Amino acid sequence: MTKTSLTLLKAQLNLDHALDDALLNHKLATAEAWIETYTGTPLPDPMPAPLTEAVLQLAAYWFGQREAVSFGVSMQAVPFGIRELLSPYRLAVTGRDHAA
Repeated sequence: MTKTSLTLLKAQLNLDHALDDALLNHKLATAEAWIETYTGTPLPDPMPAPLTEAVLQLAAYWFGQREAVSFGVSMQAVPFGIRELLSPYRLAVTGRDHAA
């Protein structure tokens, strides 16, 4: 069970069907786990809006970009804006900067 709702992610992606629900739940769980590792702390409950936004953006990105590599396109493992959203939480918790 994720802290970020499937309904919210589906709204982010503008999806109104249940065909991808299992995959979307997996993307949410993976995004939350990645963010916990990146910030060095469990996600709070309830989550502040910037953390929720980071989960949504990361899950949506991974849903849309399902391959590890692609040819002829510039790709990033994690988009820059997500790291910026998480930067204050990482600094507050671990004392590391977001470029580390």
